[in-house]
Amino acid sequence: MLAKLGTLALAQQPICRLGFGMYGFFASHWTAYLYETLGKRTVMPLWALKMRLDKEGIELFYRLYHPLLVHTNKKFEIVDGMDSPEDVWGFPLEEINEVREMLYERPELIDSFVNENPLNFTSDELEMVNSWKDFVKGTFYIFRYLKNYTVFLDADEPPKAYGVLALKSPFKEILGPYLPTAVEAVLLPFKDRIIYDSLFLPYPVVFGGGIRRSLNDAYQLAKSRFGMITSLPFSSGEVEQTDADRLRFYLRSQRNRSVYAEEIDDLMRKDESLLKIYHQEMGKVHARISGKRLRKIGVTDAWFAVLDDIIVAGGPTREDVERTVDCILPPKRRDFVYFFQLKKRK
Repeated sequence: MLAKLGTLALAQQPICRLGFGMYGFFASHWTAYLYETLGKRTVMPLWALKMRLDKEGIELFYRLYHPLLVHTNKKFEIVDGMDSPEDVWGFPLEEINEVREMLYERPELIDSFVNENPLNFTSDELEMVNSWKDFVKGTFYIFRYLKNYTVFLDADEPPKAYGVLALKSPFKEILGPYLPTAVEAVLLPFKDRIIYDSLFLPYPVVFGGGIRRSLNDAYQLAKSRFGMITSLPFSSGEVEQTDADRLRFYLRSQRNRSVYAEEIDDLMRKDESLLKIYHQEMGKVHARISGKRLRKIGVTDAWFAVLDDIIVAGGPTREDVERTVDCILPPKRRDFVYFFQLKKRK
């Protein structure tokens, strides 16, 4: 599903956006527009500060990244005049992007930069540059602004969700409040966090309600399967999701049960021991429905046992209900029963 969305996005004319330190550029068809005043001091709310790299980190990133671009340009003579890190600021966006693309096409350039160390960086600084070989490049859906980062949902199958920090300008300030949006971007490790390399290419795609729901499904699946990825490198082997965990996710909501009906059926056939989890999870669903109906007729302060969508026993205590279940149900079915309490409302 996400792969299809990626194809849709790539079929559109890209827009380029750049957030370089004190600079921020918006470019439509490669026409630059300054959206932040150079050197202007701004007061940011606390939520914005948490969603971006701190000032020292931003300065360190550009102090390392711009020399790497210069090194790449010198090796392949892509553009004229990019001879020092300071020169990078003055180049048109499309020329910076040409150098940047060459860097990611030939990641061995990072090795040569580290080995040559033209600016005498410290070993810690070189280690950080070397870590950028673990970059993640591709199509992402900027999906949600959270307290400590912005969620980038990739277009792979199965999907993965990355928690990414902005640089000088928070993503919400660059993109506005309305998400999702599709972008081409490069994610980089930065110590124990993830940042982007200061440039991304949004696609002018408007997402309808159906695709938004599909993206939300993908986001929930990514979190269930891999968790939120907040550092690089990441290997899918690091997170081993059991069939039981996968089944619980599939059963979590009515929409999930509909979307993943085939997957649920496959898991049940694969492992009969999952039947207990299936009935327990479905019991929770039916307990919520039955609980509302029981309250409507005045029932409170009691225990019940539900199997599938049927209440099979009830009583004043759990022990009473368990004894009844033991008497009326065959042993093979008892493990499938879900017990719930209907408490008095305060």
